[in-house]
Amino acid sequence: MRKLNWRWIIGFILVFLLIRQGHFSLVTLILIVGAVLVIWGLLGAGKKKSVKTEMPELSNELESHYAKSGMTASEITFFRQTMNQTKLEIEQLQQNMQQTAKLKAVDLRHDTVKAAKALFKALVKEPNRLHEASQFLYTHLPNLVDLTNKYIEINDHEIKNKQTYEKLEESAQIIDQLAHLIAQDYQQFVADDLDDLDVEISVAKQSLKRDNEYDENQKEG
Repeated sequence: MRKLNWRWIIGFILVFLLIRQGHFSLVTLILIVGAVLVIWGLLGAGKKKSVKTEMPELSNELESHYAKSGMTASEITFFRQTMNQTKLEIEQLQQNMQQTAKLKAVDLRHDTVKAAKALFKALVKEPNRLHEASQFLYTHLPNLVDLTNKYIEINDHEIKNKQTYEKLEESAQIIDQLAHLIAQDYQQFVADDLDDLDVEISVAKQSLKRDNEYDENQKEG
């Protein structure tokens, strides 16, 4: 049997008290029911509004950063909307990855949440490269969030049969593959930085080699 909502219980108590005091009428009943429904609706709307979906205000620093990147006002708006949605998905993924031992193991194995956050920061730093992360933004991350949501829902079933466990195992394998792809997304995005570092290391080695050779010649001289 479904449990009564506490707002209905309050309504029933009020009706009972009014009846006992002789002040009950059809009009009173309508007013009470209407009041309960209004309160219910307002509280329900309040719960929905508590979900943070609005974009945060654009700081002067970020506005200047985007402008220096050559972005137009419409491009900045699109970028911010995309990144706000991505931020919400990363937050959801972080929560999901802590729900079960299996998901925790996947996150530890691939540093999934850490990679997603790092890629988010890299995109904010270089907004003109948004298109390079399209697979992460529009496929890998949202699919992983949806799949982990469903995995947690099924895993919470009180009674599981053979088919349930098979589906969970299949889902876990796909989750692991998507987590790996997100780690790859980040590595590919920063690949140029790694190449630049290799060049700098090579130049530094050559410089050290020349300095050592010069020191040796000085000693011999």
